[in-house]
Amino acid sequence: MRVKYYLGFILVMILVAGCNNNKLQSKWKSYSGDSVIEHKVDSVLNLMTLEEKIGQMNQYSANFASTGEVNENQSGEYLKKGMIGSTFNAFGAEKVRMLQEQNLKYSRLKIPMLFAADVIHGLETTFPIPLAEACSWDLDLMETTARIAAEEATASGIAWNFAPMIDISRDPRWGRVMEGAGEDVYYGSLVAKARVKGFQGISNYKDFSKPNTLMACAKHFVGYGAAQAGRDYHSVDLSDLTLHETYLPPFKAAIDEGVASFMTAFNDLNGVPCTANKHIFTDILRDQWQFGGMVVTDYTAIMELVHHGFAKDLKHAAQLTLDAGIDMDMISEGFVKYLKVLVEEGQVSESQIDIAVSRILEMKFLLGLFDDPFRYCDVNREKEIVMNPEYVKKAQEAAQRSIVLLKNENKVLPLAKTETKKVALIGPFVDERQSLNGEWAIKGDRKKSVTLREGLDAKYAGSKVKFSFAKGTDLPLLDRKTQKVSTVKVPNNKGFAKAVSVARNSDVILVAMGENYHWSGEAASRTDITLPGNQRELLKELKKTGKPIVLVLFNGRPLDLSWEAENVDAIVEAWYPGLMAGHAVADVLSGDYNPSAKLVMTFPRNVGQVPIFYNTKNTGRPFDEDAPADYKSSYIDVANTPLYPFGYGLSYTEFEYSNINLSDSILRETEKITASIKVMNTGKTDGEEVVQLYIQDITGSVTRPLKELKNFKKVFIPQGQEVEVKFDITAEDLAFYHSDLSYKSEAGDFNLFIGANSQDVKTTSFVLKESN
Repeated sequence: MRVKYYLGFILVMILVAGCNNNKLQSKWKSYSGDSVIEHKVDSVLNLMTLEEKIGQMNQYSANFASTGEVNENQSGEYLKKGMIGSTFNAFGAEKVRMLQEQNLKYSRLKIPMLFAADVIHGLETTFPIPLAEACSWDLDLMETTARIAAEEATASGIAWNFAPMIDISRDPRWGRVMEGAGEDVYYGSLVAKARVKGFQGISNYKDFSKPNTLMACAKHFVGYGAAQAGRDYHSVDLSDLTLHETYLPPFKAAIDEGVASFMTAFNDLNGVPCTANKHIFTDILRDQWQFGGMVVTDYTAIMELVHHGFAKDLKHAAQLTLDAGIDMDMISEGFVKYLKVLVEEGQVSESQIDIAVSRILEMKFLLGLFDDPFRYCDVNREKEIVMNPEYVKKAQEAAQRSIVLLKNENKVLPLAKTETKKVALIGPFVDERQSLNGEWAIKGDRKKSVTLREGLDAKYAGSKVKFSFAKGTDLPLLDRKTQKVSTVKVPNNKGFAKAVSVARNSDVILVAMGENYHWSGEAASRTDITLPGNQRELLKELKKTGKPIVLVLFNGRPLDLSWEAENVDAIVEAWYPGLMAGHAVADVLSGDYNPSAKLVMTFPRNVGQVPIFYNTKNTGRPFDEDAPADYKSSYIDVANTPLYPFGYGLSYTEFEYSNINLSDSILRETEKITASIKVMNTGKTDGEEVVQLYIQDITGSVTRPLKELKNFKKVFIPQGQEVEVKFDITAEDLAFYHSDLSYKSEAGDFNLFIGANSQDVKTTSFVLKESN
């Protein structure tokens, strides 16, 4: 009855307002382009007071309600005035229903509230962190896990997701690399599209009315991943060319996939904080790209304009933010406190507010919230969907496909269940449970995550492999209040002796190490990216036993593994694998799953190489490792090359690449050529290989990178068999941004590379010619 009442109430108002079209004042470009929706929005807008409009632009966290009564604090007061348009961090169908009922009780026009959350890599069914999942090079998988996350989120009351994060980053010091898809713009753009498609689950805007669609949010616009010195929230200075070439494309890809919202970045870009940057939000996003969705600030970003030194106070910050084209204020209370007085003073116009509110109202109409404010509050659906066994199974598969084998000397892996072996389990991550979900696990119950030891015990139960355990040392923790390494529980070497003793009595040492999950994420930048604490010291003691060492890593960023790469026998990069961590890692270690993942971020030899990425430029004095010479672009204390390059990852089998065959050595602008290569599985087990195609434009009017990823295919190849992989190349694949920001290809000579990673490639060449 309640739903019918609200529906009838708002429909009557729309009909009344619809008879008075001459009063409709807003001029806005809608997301949907649907004139019926636009008319509904304008009709509701025409009935709203200025205060009610401003209230729609106001967003709070859900800490203002707990047992059903409105707490007497600032957000509660605005709720009582019907001046909250959106709330985030309210979870569960019952709680969201309660909050929506409170909102409708106080909202004069019964405008529904929009509920949001950061569902980054799963709600309760936690998948690998996005950086890990990107290493699968499996776009269908990433779309599927995003869809599962959306199913769970929408069953739990959430209609808007603050994801995906699609910032390109080449700096592993920055903690939020764990949340993105790595360093490459081509691949990052594909991942952006896959995740937007998965979260939203729509083929067109009309599908948003389904109860399992989740409005996605492309973040953080823009350049956030290029923070100076890898320090979170720090300034960003980018040329227009670099901005358009590297940092903007994933966001344009998200728009092409229909993303419905954007979030501002914390950083200033070329001296102007993004939250008040009219150039990027109006000139580029709205005018150039014609984006019609809504834009929300990041947490307290408006008030931070004062700290930036860009606004003199919160009132001034609110004015600058609205002028930039931002629609909703997350937490800062800049809009709700000052927009009315700014209108009265003539500093901003009510029409600016109308445009912002129109975008917000449109999303509420599209999501079906005006028809049924409780459409995402189905308790029965929540019970049926959340942690569904099929979702849990998919979480294990996603973790398997995200694990990168970095080293496997003398084929120490896999540890076959049929062989008699004594395995020493050593390290702080053997029984670590809290960190396995990584940061942004949202509602994932960390107590349910499967530890490495639990996974191994289940995998090897009844086998000839026997385990013994010694922790050896602890993980250093982070004091979130001071943002410094905790001094409460400092790791020491007291456990080393027992660990070494257990290791001596084993055939193989399996060491599990990494970062506590608070060490990789927002506000978790590091200048030393080696294994934290005394973990490397423990490895050095274990090395003295002479036993083969298998190192399994749980972390959220590329690490400096220079010592480990030289001294241990096998390295398995498991990242933070999520809910089914232990089972997935055991699948890989046992050989029940043959690893197929490849890196999407370069691993440096040391932090001094950072930022390091594969698609660097040649310079005027390139250094040749095979013919070194003085006064060339190189380091005197380390090689230019990375420890592990972009696209790198091993398998338990081997793949042999033939030479490249080109259908033609000349490519004309309106035509295409085909590059083909044969890949043979020469090993003793079936496997998957990510075959990667790179291009080099040898001479351009703007200097071009040594390699640029342009395509890839992940192929399954049975043992002893060969497959032919084909790639089409067109002039569009060769286009790039010029100094005037035009985007086009140039005739000339090109190198073409196909291989297993960005360094290990076969090479050929072709010529692009203009069409006659």
